[in-house]
Amino acid sequence: MAKKNDVTVEDKLRALYDLQLVDSRIDEIRNVRGELPLEVEDLEDEVAGLSKRLDKMDADIEVIENDIKSKKNLIDESKVTMKKYAEQQKNVRNNREFNALSKEVEFQELEIELAEKHIKEYRAQIEQKKEVIEQTKERLDERKKHLEHKKSELNEILAETEKEEQALIKKSAEFEKNIEDRLVNAYKRIRSNVKNGLAIVPVERGASGGSYFTIPPQVIMEIAGRKKIITDEHSGRILVDEELAKEEQEKMQNLFAKV
Repeated sequence: MAKKNDVTVEDKLRALYDLQLVDSRIDEIRNVRGELPLEVEDLEDEVAGLSKRLDKMDADIEVIENDIKSKKNLIDESKVTMKKYAEQQKNVRNNREFNALSKEVEFQELEIELAEKHIKEYRAQIEQKKEVIEQTKERLDERKKHLEHKKSELNEILAETEKEEQALIKKSAEFEKNIEDRLVNAYKRIRSNVKNGLAIVPVERGASGGSYFTIPPQVIMEIAGRKKIITDEHSGRILVDEELAKEEQEKMQNLFAKV
């Protein structure tokens, strides 16, 4: 239906309700997916986080192993220095020189002792990190398997519904183009503020669809007259009469069958 100045209120109501039916069908398709896309996204984030943690711990172990090498080099250097001082003690001329060299030897012995203590601590840290790495790898493997399972579920659903969803999204955009911008904006505003995204609803058993609030008979007659756009004073939804709704539902069912 093209936008024209002579478009009737009934035409506008039918166009809006058609748009609602298409968007509701899109909602149904997305509800089938449920929380799966979010679950997949959360699992992907968790897998990435665990992988990053493993990389960091591997890097930490590499740093500690380099520290161990440094300490071992220090021990070797201290041993060489001690040997040098021991040789010098053989040629000292007095007790003062001998005692000075003895203190240097003692200092090197303390350096070796401290380095060996650090090496022991570093090795304990490595063992601790390796335990955490094993636990993290087990967790990562379990999360990867779970992710693959969830991805498989999601891909199956997408394979079944994506084509229909994309066709309906395109159809929804086409319908919007044939409706006044102010009405489309009002429709979207109502749709975002009401339960189940139902902005256009039929009158059912004297009340607006999805509501328990009775509509006065005079208002029901005005809705059936299709001469003006009427909203439910309780929910803010735009109301259409039941007959119009049934006609458009049948028409849209034929369209959905072709999608």
